[in-house]
Amino acid sequence: MAENLLLGAHFSISGGLHRAIDEARFYGCNVLQMFTKNATTWRERILSETDIHKFNEARLSGGIQRIAAHASYLINIAGPQGKTSALSCKALTQELVRCDQLGIDYLVLHPGSHMGQGEASGIISCARNINRIFYETRGSTTRLLLETTAGQGSSIGCAFEQLAAILKKVEDHSRIGICMDTCHIFAAGYDISTRSGYDHVMHAFDGIIGLERLYLLHVNDSKKEAGSRVDRHEHIGKGFIGLEAFKWIINDRRFRHIPKIIETPKGKTGFKDWDKINLKRLRSFTQQVKK
Repeated sequence: MAENLLLGAHFSISGGLHRAIDEARFYGCNVLQMFTKNATTWRERILSETDIHKFNEARLSGGIQRIAAHASYLINIAGPQGKTSALSCKALTQELVRCDQLGIDYLVLHPGSHMGQGEASGIISCARNINRIFYETRGSTTRLLLETTAGQGSSIGCAFEQLAAILKKVEDHSRIGICMDTCHIFAAGYDISTRSGYDHVMHAFDGIIGLERLYLLHVNDSKKEAGSRVDRHEHIGKGFIGLEAFKWIINDRRFRHIPKIIETPKGKTGFKDWDKINLKRLRSFTQQVKK
């Protein structure tokens, strides 16, 4: 199964958008995640013909099967109407425009925070804004993926039922899906660290949302315990989820066609290249299937 494993990481666009693809290829990845702009500012990035050409040229050089982009962390389409909501809708629209220009398959979005207005209000706002943005970007081929969240503060998306409620209110089902983050669901209380827990969680997801709506997996261990509601990613096998759960995920035939992206801590400590270590560890699990 190793040769069919869709595995990658979130790579930097420093030096140009095409650099993320170059990095992915350097690490032997066939899928990747990236930003299409600085994720910590409202300032938009208008793509030039050169940007698009270099990106397409890098992608056409082979090996990359799927690309996901992650939307800006500032975007909150679940909050009350106002300046932030307006800025968020405009920013998400531009994210989809850039993704479409680059032929990016998926755009990952945190559903947002209701900002004290209540869960039901947040769900309605999120779906309403998505419907409006989809209308403004009609014709786009990029699928928007709502990411499971850890449940910090007033964020929505930590319960499968919340995500299902948003999906139900989105009019164009062909343009939306789910990205499951292992660290986030664990922190939200979906304990996948045991075999029985893993089976129960995946069964619950399938029953509430449907595995056919799952298009991307963020494969991260957790620095905090199950149910902590704290979003802190850890290296594979170094956190509270543990190695076994990642072996189950990598070898779960239901996820064979789904890209798996690590968002584990970056950087090189001494002689340790953590992206290389985490990717190698996950690849090794394809050789450890118990018959």
